[in-house]
Amino acid sequence: MAEFTLRKTMIFLEEIAHDGGPAGPMRQRGAVVALVSNPFAGGYTEDIASAMDDLKPLGLAMADKLIAAMGGIEGIDGYGKAAMCGEAGELEHTALWHVAGGYAMRERLGEALAIVPSAMKQGGPGTRIDVPLGHMNAAYVRSHFDAMEVGLPDGPRAGELLFALAMSRGPRIHARVGGLTVDQISKGDGLR
Repeated sequence: MAEFTLRKTMIFLEEIAHDGGPAGPMRQRGAVVALVSNPFAGGYTEDIASAMDDLKPLGLAMADKLIAAMGGIEGIDGYGKAAMCGEAGELEHTALWHVAGGYAMRERLGEALAIVPSAMKQGGPGTRIDVPLGHMNAAYVRSHFDAMEVGLPDGPRAGELLFALAMSRGPRIHARVGGLTVDQISKGDGLR
């Protein structure tokens, strides 16, 4: 069992009324990030895949924290995840978040058919990462393509990982470039 000792978490919340155009329905975006120790930092370990299960409790706790900060589950229709390793880690260590982060949001949000958009990178303290967002039931809903930038001034340190989950309510403000709309979702395969 891999140890991912939690150092800190932080919540980011945005409420967007307009983006230069007329005021409309408020859009909400939120993210939670966690800094944890990276048990694989500083060397190469062949078998790391089993550590994905070790991260599931952290993913669930982060999803719960974010949903509570956003005022509950009602209306949340977008999600995404990201991970960043410090300089002693490798990009593959961030891939451990794919299962734990995606599983946590699907578990807590209920029916969610679309792939959870994801970003990974390596960086040091203060490095920012864009968490991609997409509609949780249909990947092709263009009005929900977005990203939320997050980061912490004191992490990730060399031997740490930064994990992020993001959720949103509603389309981008002033979305008007066409594509599949929310009312056209067929809920078949998570694409359309």
